[in-house]
Formats: sequence, structure tokens, C-alpha cells
Amino acid sequence: MAAYLQWRRFVFFDKELVKEPLGNDGAAPAAAPASGPAASKFLCLPPGITVCDSGRGSLVFGDMEGQIWFLPRSLQLTGFQAYKLRVTHLYQLKQHNILASVGEDEEGINPLVKIWNLEKRDGGNPLCTRIFPAIPGTEPTVVSCLTVHENLNFMAIGFTDGSVTLNKGDITRDRHSKTQILHKGNYPVTGLAFRQAGKTTHLFVVTTENVQSYIVSGKDYPRVELDTHGCGLRCSALSDPSQDLQFIVAGDECVYLYQPDERGPCFAFEGHKLIAHWFRGYLVIVSRDRKVSPKSEFTSRDSQSSDKQILNIYDLCNKFIAYSAVFEDVVDVLAEWGSLYVLTRDGRVHALQEKDTQTKLEMLFKKNLFEMAINLAKSQHLDSDGLAQIFMQYGDHLYSKGNHDGAVQQYIRTIGKLEPSYVIRKFLDAQRIHNLTAYLQTLHRQSLANADHTTLLLNCYTKLKDSSKLEEFIKTKSESEVHFDVETAIKVLRQAGYYSHALYLAENHAHHEWYLKIQLEDIKNYQEALRYIGKLPFEQAESNMKRYGKILMHHIPEQTTQLLKGLCTDYQPSLEGRGDREAPGCRANSEEFIPIFANNPRELKAFLEHMSEVQPDSPQGIYDTLLELRLQNWAHEKDPQVKEKLHAEAISLLKSGRFCDVFDKALVLCQMHDFQDGVLYLYEQGKLFQQIMHYHMQHEQYRQVIAVCERHGEQEPSLWEQALSYFARKEEDCKEYVAAVLKHIESKNLMPPLLGTSEGGREGCRLPTALGQGRFHSIERVLLGSLSCFLPGPISVVQTLAHNSTATLSVIRDYLVQKLQKQSQQIAQDELRVRRYREETTRIRQEIQELKASPKIFQKTKCSICNSALELPSVHFLCGHSFHQHCFESYSESDADCPTCLPENRKVMDMIRAQEQKRDLHDQFQHQLKCSNDSFSVIADYFGRGVFNKLTLLTDPPTARLTASLEAGLQRDLLMHSRRGT
Repeated sequence: MAAYLQWRRFVFFDKELVKEPLGNDGAAPAAAPASGPAASKFLCLPPGITVCDSGRGSLVFGDMEGQIWFLPRSLQLTGFQAYKLRVTHLYQLKQHNILASVGEDEEGINPLVKIWNLEKRDGGNPLCTRIFPAIPGTEPTVVSCLTVHENLNFMAIGFTDGSVTLNKGDITRDRHSKTQILHKGNYPVTGLAFRQAGKTTHLFVVTTENVQSYIVSGKDYPRVELDTHGCGLRCSALSDPSQDLQFIVAGDECVYLYQPDERGPCFAFEGHKLIAHWFRGYLVIVSRDRKVSPKSEFTSRDSQSSDKQILNIYDLCNKFIAYSAVFEDVVDVLAEWGSLYVLTRDGRVHALQEKDTQTKLEMLFKKNLFEMAINLAKSQHLDSDGLAQIFMQYGDHLYSKGNHDGAVQQYIRTIGKLEPSYVIRKFLDAQRIHNLTAYLQTLHRQSLANADHTTLLLNCYTKLKDSSKLEEFIKTKSESEVHFDVETAIKVLRQAGYYSHALYLAENHAHHEWYLKIQLEDIKNYQEALRYIGKLPFEQAESNMKRYGKILMHHIPEQTTQLLKGLCTDYQPSLEGRGDREAPGCRANSEEFIPIFANNPRELKAFLEHMSEVQPDSPQGIYDTLLELRLQNWAHEKDPQVKEKLHAEAISLLKSGRFCDVFDKALVLCQMHDFQDGVLYLYEQGKLFQQIMHYHMQHEQYRQVIAVCERHGEQEPSLWEQALSYFARKEEDCKEYVAAVLKHIESKNLMPPLLGTSEGGREGCRLPTALGQGRFHSIERVLLGSLSCFLPGPISVVQTLAHNSTATLSVIRDYLVQKLQKQSQQIAQDELRVRRYREETTRIRQEIQELKASPKIFQKTKCSICNSALELPSVHFLCGHSFHQHCFESYSESDADCPTCLPENRKVMDMIRAQEQKRDLHDQFQHQLKCSNDSFSVIADYFGRGVFNKLTLLTDPPTARLTASLEAGLQRDLLMHSRRGT
């Protein structure tokens, strides 16, 4: 009784009498007159109801008149005559529209079993598919209970004599069904139930004294004795899957639950049990307080019909009574259409409608029964959002009562549904930091925390100074187990001064930048930072050296330089690195790391020299910087021996051939540091001979000027002219150098001795009226006045040396004599050539005249091609060549041309044609130049056409040009008259 009183009572069902449907005349079929004005509006069943069942959308009743009644949801009661006397048992299948019934058609103990197919009709009534006697033997006995398996292959009938018959096969047909006695006993059978588990079918059998189970899906039907006490009629039921399909036996002392092979839990519900029923997870018990022997239930069942009966609806999972009410003389309890229906002896039907889940929860909330509300919600399969709402309300309740530990446990259960800020605001007080920590820990374990939550949790740890919890939080085994934002955690730990923890996170989760920031900016452990960079993969090591290289170079220059050397040659992570070793050939661009050495020239020099030695194909910037560094050291060095060594290193670097593409840059560096040897070397490499000459001229290095001319004069002959001009302008005595230059000019014929025009020559015929400054100026004027009468211009060498006030005529005397002698020889040769051309012209004219006036006799006897004797027909030309006709036709290109003379004649004609074209082009050019408004555009157009690409100097006098024109005319006439003759 104590256990029973501990269960709370609730009103989770609404009770009401079932009313008749609208439109009914108020009188129920076969209903007895009722008293009272309101009696007609409630549904009243026919009298004499003895048995009830439900299923397939109807309530089914059997009465003492042998009729079976159906009450559908429309509450339109219908029935038919099933038996002649009475109906004693009904079983409505839930998955098939099949009804099994037991009744009597004649007096005596002769019960019949009838199977009805409710979907088929026979004269307006359901079709009876099978009729057979219930008693298997000849001894009469009373049927006590009936059950049918939902697969229609098993039907069991219990009797008051303790026997049980089993029909195996299709129960709707006689042909496929077999009946046998399954059980014999001494006590009346009070309940039967089939239980299907996989392919195994069990049959529970309960009597007034015991409970047992059979396996009926096999052959031998093994039996298991489950208990030694039983129950009365209708006091057993089979639960639903929420209670694992257990068999429920309601005794007077307790309610027992059974599995097919053992007894399960029991519940102490006192009172004499009249009806046991299972409804949607609830156990429905109808009982009365007075104890009556179960055996008397068969004999004097109606003797206590006026007693009050209590209907209790138990929630076995959540341990509470969902509903409790008192009824008078309950006939049966049925479940259909989602509700419970209680039939009483007066023919009334009471409906028990379960309240919705939210209403039930609100009732529990009002009583602050949150734990019970949670259990109820779970059993009702409430969604996660609904459960989270209950947890939140429960947490708020506990929080208001001051139970912060309990409240935070409930709030933890809302994670994922409730906004975390709602909970966090409640526990921000420093005294509740432990609760906040617990909530935030769970939030992170479920991977639902953001960066702010991580920050707050770590601050909680640091405020509590709980290093063990902090380490437990951050030291996870793998990356997949991390439930927080690692970068945020590093920031918070760094700010709170937990550098070791921050370093652990940064190193363990490969946040290299944060690791190096903490080491370099907070701990100042430069050695460890450099070691860490050395074990990183190549790309990360390169990027971090670019970022932190200056700091490391400032504090540990030697070690940093060593790491940079390795990074720029053949980088391999140190053996401490976590990843596989990099493939050979990973190297950084060494030029990009030069700015790191801004304040460390010694290390920079070592780095650059190392790169130039081990990696000759280093970027050009390496060599440029190395050259600049060596020139700086050379310029600032005071020790002569060291300076000489630095000088040799700089020259060696210049001669390495690394500055061919950056010649100008190297030249600028040498000029900036006044490194003259380097400047001269670069001038020579760049073939800037003029600059070399000017350099020596500026420094008045006469011998070097001569040496440059001798070394490079062939490549650039103007050097000798510049040298002569230079020495001519020097005031000191440079006779030796002038003579050397003139000798070379003479040998190479580099300068024309005579320049100018005929007008200048005529001007030179006038004797000077005054002497210039210096002796050579007077000599120049006298010489020019004497020589220009027969030389067409002033003497260029004389004009050049006239600038030297110390030079005398003896300096150029030999030179002038040689030049005059050559000119005389050239004049003699020209005169001889003129006489020869005149004689040739006279001869050609005479030959032309003879051809015109005298006959031509052909006396050739051999062919000029095959050199064989001539035979007719033959071909003769005026030039004197004769040919066989077949030879001429084979070798000639034209009938009018001699094959032998044609090549030479073609050359002459091409020359004449070219002269005519040039003459026409010149005339056209002159005409366009005079008529155009923009003369420059005309000249530019002719330049584009290549007219001026070849320059022809016409130095012959007009008489010479006339003679040449006449000679060309004679040649043309000669070619034109050399015609073929036969």
C-alpha cells in the first residue's frame, strides 16, 4: 500500500458520456425507457450485453439474445443475429476485418465457434466462413477465454476445466485448420495471449493458480512455468512494444509482468482486480476494495453488481496515475479511435479522452514536477525542441530556488536548442564561475562553441587558476577531438600570461605564426624560435623567415645566417620536424632575404659569398649586392695590403661574367665608389672605347691614349683622329705623340689630308695678310695658299695641328710629302686611264662606221659553240661569231642576240638601265621637293623607300660626266647594232 500511495495522481483524461448522434430520434435500439428529461441525449446500449471487444473502427458487443452489435464512430448502432441463444465471447482482429465469436445455438453446454468475414455479406449479414464446436472432446465444459493470432494461423480457446485447445492453420477454413489440445490442468483458464518475436510464436496461458508459456510455432510445444499464482477472468493483457510486449497479470496483491521465459517487474496495486487492459502505454485497472476470491468470480459475479468500482490508469514508465475515477458496475473497458470507452451495466458508454501532451506538461509545470514532465515528454516522444523547453523551465525553477548546480545541469541539457547567451548571463557573477565553467565545457565538447565562448571559458580557467582543468581542456589527443577555436584560445592564453599553454596549442595545432610571436615578442627566446623555424616545412619556413628574419638577425646573427644559407640552397627540415623530409631541390630566392642583413654587413658578406660559391646560378641581385659591398669595403679601407686584397676581389667579381646583362648598374657602382680600374674594365667590356680615350685624356695619360688607339683603333678608327685632335690642343710639347699618331694615320689612311670645296681652294689662293698666333698658324696659311691652287680644299691634318702652338712644320713635313707624292702618282694613273679610254672610244667609233658603210665578210669556219666545222644552215653575227643553226637554237635565249656576247652585253645594258632609272628617280625627287609644301615629309618618304641607303659621291668635273655620258652612248649604239646576220 505504501508503494501505491507514493504514485502521484493526475487528471490526464477528460471524462464524458457518449451522446447520440445528431438527427437521432432519441430512442436507442431496444433501449429501456430512461427516467429524467435529459436521458434521451446520451447513448444507451441494448440491455443484456455480456461480452465486448473493439477493433477495425468499431466497438463490438454480444448480448444474451445471441445478437452481435457494431457501434462505429458515427455512433449508428447496427447488429445481426449470430446465435440462437447467446453470445459468450468475441475477438475482433486488429489487422484483419475478421471477427471470432463463441456462443450457443441450443440449450446445454455445446458452445460453437464462428468465424465472420465482416467485409463480405450474406443476406445483409456478415459472412460466416467457418463453424466448429469449441469442445474438443465429448465431455461438456464451459469456454472461459478466446484469443486469435493476427496472422490468422493460430487460435486458442481456454476452458473452465483447465484445458486449452489450439487451432493451427487457416482459422477461416476447416480444410486448412487442425485442432489439438495444448494444455490440461486442474484450474480454470482465465487468460490467453499470443506474442510474436521474430519467427517464434509464444502463447501465454494464465489460470487462477499459475502462469505459463508455450512455443506454438514449433512441433513439440515446449512449456515454461512462469509463476505459481494466477488471476481472475479479464485480468490479463499483453502490453505494447513500449513495455517489450510483456504479458500482464493483475492479481489482488500485485500486478506482474512476464517475458516468455521469465517473470519481469511487479507493481503493488492493492484491491480486487476486475479488469486489466493495456492502452497506448497505460495500464488500465478496474478494481474494488473488498476482497473477493477469484474463484467466486465464475459463480457469483453479479452478486456484487451494486458495489463501487475504481478505474485507475497507470503510467508504469513514469510511475504516476494518469487518471482515477469511480464507476458503478463496469461491464468492460474498450480502446478505439484514440480513446478509452467504459461500458457500465446501465447501458451507458463513458469516453475517456486523453489530454494533449502540452496540457499535461503544463499541469506538471504548475506543480513544479519537472522531472516527471521530462519523463513524460520522453515517453510521449516529444521532439528535441519541446524537451529543451522543459529543461529550460526546470533550470529556471532551480535557479530561482538558488540551486545553481542543479540549474546548470538542466541548462546543459538544452545545449543545441537554447541560445547559450541566455544561460551565460545568469552565471556571469564571480561566485557562480564554477557553474559557468561546467556549462561552457559541455558546450565545447559538443562542438557548439564559438570564439567568444572559448574566450570566456579560458578566462574562467585563468580566473580560477585551475591549471589542471586548463591543461585537460587544451591537451586533446588529435585534431578531430578539438572542440574550440584554437586561435582564439591562443590569444586568450597569451593575454592572460599562460605562455606555456599558448605555446603548446600553437605548436600542437601548427599555428606557427602565433608560436613565433609568443617566443619572440613575449618570452624573447630567440634560439627556440629559430630552432622551431628550422623544423618547419619549406614554404612555412620561408614565409616566417621573411617575417621575423630581421629580429633574429639582430639578436642571433650567426645562427640566423646559417639557417638562411640552408634555406636558399637545399633546404631540409631538421630531424625534429613532424612531417616527412622535403624532396631535394627546395630552395628559396636568396635575393629576397638581402634586406634582413641591413645592419649586419659582415654576415651579409658571408651569406652572399656562400651563395655565389655553392649556387652559381643565384639571382643577379646577389652579385650586385656583393659587388656593392666589396666596393664599399675597398673605399673605406685604410690598410694598403687589405685594400689591395679587396681590390683584387672586386676585379675578380667583375670578371666573373655576371654583369653582362646589368652592365650599366655595375658601371654606376664603380663610378660611385671611384673604382677606376673597374670603370675602365667595364668600358672595355662594353666596347666604349671613346669613354676609355676620354678617361685617359682627362688624366693626361698620353701613353695610355696611344695604347688605347693601338689596341682598339681597328674597331673604331676615329680614335686616332681624336688622339691627333687631343695632342694638337695640348700646349706642352707633344711632338713625339703627334708623330706616332700621324704615322698610324698614314699607314691606315684614316684621315683625308685634303677637305673643302673649290671655293675654299680659290679662297686659299689669296696670300694671308696677317699672321696668326704661333708659328704653325702662319705656316698653315702660307701652305694652304701655296697648295690650294691645285688641291681642291684645305689640308685637314694641318688644320687640326694648327691648334697646337708648339707644333712646327717639321712635325708634318714627311706626312705632307708622302701625301703629295701619292696624289701625283694618282694623277698620273688617271691621265693614263683617260688616254686609254679615248683610244678605245675612237676605235669603237671607227668599227661602228665600218659596220654601217662597208660589207661584213664572215670567214669563220668553225662553230663558236661546238668548235666543229660549219655546215649549212649556219647563223652569223656582226660581232664575228658563227654557229650551226641547231647549236644556235639549242643555246640561244633570243633570235637577235649572240649567245657568246650576250652575258657581257647584258651587264652593259643593266648598267645603262640603272643609270637611267637613277636619273629619273633623282629628277622626280627634285621635282617633288620643289613643289611640296612640306619638304621634310618628302625626304622622310624617300628615306623610307631606301633611296638614300647607298651614298654615291660624284667628284668628277662636268667635263668628266659629259665624257662618261658619251661613252655610255657609244656602248649603247654598239649593242643596238650587233644584230644577227645569215
